[in-house]
Amino acid sequence: MKKLLNLLCHRSVIVGVSIVVQILVLVGVLLRFMNYFVYFYAICLLASLVVVVYLVNNRSNPAYKIIWIILIQALPIFGGLFYLMFGGNRLTIRQRAQMKEVADRLRRNWNPDEEAIAQLEQENVSAAVQSRYLQKYAYCSPYRNTSVEYLPLGERKWERMMEELKKAEHFIFMEYFIVQEGKMWDPILEIMAQKAKAGLDVRLIYDDVGCLMTLPKNYAKKMEELGIRCCVFNPFVPRLNVKMNNRDHRKICVIDGYVGFTGGINLADEYINAYPKHGHWKDVSVMLKGDAVWNLTSMFLSVWDYIRPEQENWDDFRPGVYQKEPVPSDGFVQPYGDSPQDGETVGENVYLNLISRAQRYIYICTPYLIVDNEMVTALSNAAKCGLDVRILTPHHADKWYVHAVTRAYYQCLLEAGVKIYEYTPGFVHAKSFVSDDQFATVGTINLDYRSLYLHFECGCWMYQCSCIADMKQDYLDTLAVSQAVTLEECRAVPWYRKVGRSLLRLIAPLM
Repeated sequence: MKKLLNLLCHRSVIVGVSIVVQILVLVGVLLRFMNYFVYFYAICLLASLVVVVYLVNNRSNPAYKIIWIILIQALPIFGGLFYLMFGGNRLTIRQRAQMKEVADRLRRNWNPDEEAIAQLEQENVSAAVQSRYLQKYAYCSPYRNTSVEYLPLGERKWERMMEELKKAEHFIFMEYFIVQEGKMWDPILEIMAQKAKAGLDVRLIYDDVGCLMTLPKNYAKKMEELGIRCCVFNPFVPRLNVKMNNRDHRKICVIDGYVGFTGGINLADEYINAYPKHGHWKDVSVMLKGDAVWNLTSMFLSVWDYIRPEQENWDDFRPGVYQKEPVPSDGFVQPYGDSPQDGETVGENVYLNLISRAQRYIYICTPYLIVDNEMVTALSNAAKCGLDVRILTPHHADKWYVHAVTRAYYQCLLEAGVKIYEYTPGFVHAKSFVSDDQFATVGTINLDYRSLYLHFECGCWMYQCSCIADMKQDYLDTLAVSQAVTLEECRAVPWYRKVGRSLLRLIAPLM
């Protein structure tokens, strides 16, 4: 009885019930207008027509347009009104002002390594083109004087993070989508609390929806009591609001400005295989030391200032302030961020650039393969041109319907010559690309609509870093314990399952 009461009183249940009530009230109000059916019908049809014209001419993803146009056709009275209320990616005036200030601060604090850029231009035109895009649209420069360590499992990242956290002397910045009390997080929190007590600037940002079921209510207040300054990103509130879709999916840890971590690994026990949630959990990360960490720091500060506007000097957190000695160069390293509010799909374009400019192979690891026509075309064309294109996805699903959509894309890609594998020991959560022994990216960006269009994300683009060889070998080792998906298997799927997958694929942009 007590468990049932706790469940009913949980914030997610209360918020969910509140939203359902709001939907019912909205439908009731709309039905009330049916008394004035002729006028109401004419207004709604006009609204739907205006929305369809707008959708056809705007710059949003075609798949997103198509599903909304289908919904408007299926519901000609309410479809247009629903889009005006829940569709799109609009900001309030106050939010636009905040986002503009964040973008302005990023531009003002942009500190390009001009020598690195010039050297990259001389060494490799293809690399320079990819890097130049990130400079122009993500305000993130490539850096030398940076070392990169590839961390092939969550357990390894946890060990290295603990080691570096203990060495912190000035500040610790943490920004994560999921934080959960347990074996992984508790010792990290203990170190952070000790450092805060010792006078270090310790900050934590966590996403409210990501932590809805993993952290107790008012957890931010508990952090503040421990001396850890804490911000909750986009609090989950009982209100019909399209902005609830925009989540902070980033995973960033910065220590003293010159040590940084990013990748797909959250701060919860399944990521270090402390318990078998979906079999063996395969995830990857990178640890940076040196100048390139500044891009991670500026990303963190931009989100922090968006949530809690502060007048602080970002220069106080640059790598050179506390770095004891320079780090030797190990290729070119360019961490980058992606925001759903700037109209630029940085994460997807980084992936497309890697695919389109590959000359021999492109190896991809992703937990979700829910891609748009542009990505399918790029992957298919690369394979048709003779490149070795391989994609690794999970064999064990974390969400059955998402896994069904992932498998819905297999046949068309296999027919084009793409090789697809499923990780049979469990769930692969890594988001990584490796190409031609020269290029790679590791980050938080899934190949799905939420990551590519709705979430705040980050990644780390690399060129000629020694860790790229480690990434390639780890990928091949992982394929050795995975199973290849064949075209015959896809064609043998029962018709009713194919129909179900097709329907799920249609609504994938709204998932």
